[in-house]
Amino acid sequence: MSLTDKQLSIEEFHWHLGLLQNLDVGLIVLDEQYRIQLWNSFMENYSGRRDSELLGQSLFQQFPELPATWLQRKLDAVFLLGNRSFITWQERPYLFRFKPARPITGKAAHMYQNITLIPLSSPDSQIHHVGMLIYDMTDTVMGYLDLEAANRELSRLSRTDRLTGLNNRGFWEASLRQEFDRYLRSGNSSSLIMLDIDHFKQINDSYGHQAGDEVLRTLSHLIQQHARSTDIAGRYGGEEFGILLVDTPASRAEVLAERLRRAVIDTVVKYKEREIVFSISLGIAENEETQQDHNAWLGLADRALYLSKHHGRNQTTVLP
Repeated sequence: MSLTDKQLSIEEFHWHLGLLQNLDVGLIVLDEQYRIQLWNSFMENYSGRRDSELLGQSLFQQFPELPATWLQRKLDAVFLLGNRSFITWQERPYLFRFKPARPITGKAAHMYQNITLIPLSSPDSQIHHVGMLIYDMTDTVMGYLDLEAANRELSRLSRTDRLTGLNNRGFWEASLRQEFDRYLRSGNSSSLIMLDIDHFKQINDSYGHQAGDEVLRTLSHLIQQHARSTDIAGRYGGEEFGILLVDTPASRAEVLAERLRRAVIDTVVKYKEREIVFSISLGIAENEETQQDHNAWLGLADRALYLSKHHGRNQTTVLP
């Protein structure tokens, strides 16, 4: 090789080295003993460790926080098989706990990373080195998580009554239908409470519809306070509400209903310096084999509610 050819080769080598050093991704080259042979500028910038102190050092000794057993197994497979391997942020959010590129304006607490392990062939066609490429996926992940959060919120809004925050009628009745179908398969009894506000029209007429809305919100809050995490409460329509108590006999449902009824009596709704007191009537029905579908179950609970209203309101009736 002539002197000119040698100069060109050296120059080309420096071009390649400069390119590797200035990639906008992390690049590490490891030998078979996991010693660091290349540590580019990306890794320097985010780790705070210079290549001069890391070259020839064991990756796992220098970074003991790494999942050594898991990562060594990944690297060994690349050395043995000569195939690329990929680690996504869904599998492991990050390998190196780096700060995100935008720690002030960004929302991430750390840099999310995708990792590619690349076998590097030597002149003898053997794999003596593996390259690790570390990609900053934080912007992509934040967009994905924001989209997921938006979809969850849309899903929540699609089943939520906007005034009360409880489940809306469509979602609640679908849950009732599903629970009745489960009862037909398992035979496990559940109970249904239907309730409404006594003399609600008088509240609207006396204090205005906005005051009536405040009463509805107050009752919804009380329902949420007294219902268990497994209970499914919803606004059935107007001032009528339903509470589905899964795997609960009518006797236990009556205990919850009475606690709720007494809590309502003890509650004063304040609206524009006016104090509003109100009561509720409740009806309870347990599912049973004679019911053809969830509508029959709902009809029985409504019948119990009607009897509470008919017999003076502010009380709980259990049927049958």
